[in-house]
Amino acid sequence: MLADRKWVERNLGFDPITTPPPRETFTVKRVAKAAVKKSAKVTAEDFRREIIDFNSESTEGRAFMAFSTSTGLSRFTDIPWPKGLAPRTGPKPKGSGKSPLPRADVLVVTWTVDEGHALSRVLTPGKDSRNDYVPYTHNYAAISRKMRNGCPARELKRLGTYWTTTIGKKKVVVFKSDSHMSQDGPELPNVDVWRQIITEVQPTLVITTGTAGGIGKQFEVGDVVVSPIVRFDCLSKFKKQPFAQEHFSSRPAVSKKFTQAKALFKANAGQLPKDNTRAPKIVVVKPGGLTSSVVTTDFFGFDTSDDHFHLQGLGDVSEMGDAILGLVAQEMGDKAPRWLAIRNVSDPQIKAEDTLKQQEQVAAQIYKGFGRWSTVCSAITCWASIAAEP
Repeated sequence: MLADRKWVERNLGFDPITTPPPRETFTVKRVAKAAVKKSAKVTAEDFRREIIDFNSESTEGRAFMAFSTSTGLSRFTDIPWPKGLAPRTGPKPKGSGKSPLPRADVLVVTWTVDEGHALSRVLTPGKDSRNDYVPYTHNYAAISRKMRNGCPARELKRLGTYWTTTIGKKKVVVFKSDSHMSQDGPELPNVDVWRQIITEVQPTLVITTGTAGGIGKQFEVGDVVVSPIVRFDCLSKFKKQPFAQEHFSSRPAVSKKFTQAKALFKANAGQLPKDNTRAPKIVVVKPGGLTSSVVTTDFFGFDTSDDHFHLQGLGDVSEMGDAILGLVAQEMGDKAPRWLAIRNVSDPQIKAEDTLKQQEQVAAQIYKGFGRWSTVCSAITCWASIAAEP
C-alpha cells in the first residue's frame, strides 16, 4: 500500500496539506503551526513527540475526530475470546508505585499514549493505561537524573504505569513506558529502565509492542510483524555509539495461536482504513531474518516511495526503541529472558510528493487516525503469543 494526500482524504476525510486540521487537534503546537505555514520552524523531533503524546481520548483527540472521519475506542467491539483464554484483569497491584514491579510469567511493554489505550483495552479490560494504571516511580529519582528536561518521564514524574492480567495460566505485567530512547537524552536511561523492570518481574518472555511504519508496499495498516530479531539504524544522535548498526536476536516466536488471532482481528477491522484490500496479516520473522527485522532508528524515519531514509532492505517495519531490549538482553547474557518485538503497521509507505515536511505531516495524521486501531491487532497478537506459551 502506498499512502499519499489523496489516501488521507479518502480514509480520514481531509487533505492534510490543503485543509490541515485545526490547531486544537495537535499536541505539539509547532507541528500545528507547520501544518498551516510552510515557513514555520518544525523539527522531526516535534513530529516524533506529536505521535508519542497524541491522546485520542483527550481534548485534542476529540477535536481531531470531530474534524476527521476517524473513530475513537468508544467504537471498540468486545473480542470473542476462546473459552478459558480471555484476559482476566487483576486487582490493583499491592504496594505503591515506589515498589518494584510484581513477579509475572510475561512482561508486555508499550510506548505511546494511544498504544497504551488500545493495549489496555485488549489485555486489561476495564483498566486504562493512562487513567487507571499504577504510576511506576521505583528508582525514578536516580534514573531521571540521566534524563533531559522536557522528556515525557520528567514531565510526568514517573517511569511508566502498569497493571496485571492473567491469560490462561500465565500472569502478565502490562507496562506503559514513559521512558523512550528517542526522548530521554544522550545518556540512554531507557537501558536502565529495561534492566530494572526485567529484573523485578523475572519473566520468561518479554514483549515490546506498539505501532511502526511499514517498509515496502506489501504492508497495509493493521498488519503485524512478530520478530525475535531487531536492529539499530542510528544515523543521528547515537551514530557514534558502538551499537549504532548492531542487531540482536532471541528465540523463535510460538505461533500456534496466530491463526486464531487473525480471526479475532475481525471484530474491530472495520475501523481500519477503507483502502485496505484484505484482512490484516501476521508476519512471523525467524531469528536469522535480518532483512525482515524490526528496525530501530534514532531519527523520525519512515518508508517513502523514493526510499529517502534508506530503510528498504533493512527490515519490515521501523520504530524508535525496540533494539534497546535486544541490547539489554545481550548484556544480561544467560540471565536474559526470551523476547519478541510485536509491531503493527500504523502507517504504510508514504508517497514521495511535495516536501519532506509535508510527508511527515501525512505520516503523523495517518498515525493519529489509525494508530489505536492497528494497535488492537498487535495487542491480540500479544495475547496469542502469551496463550501459546508452554
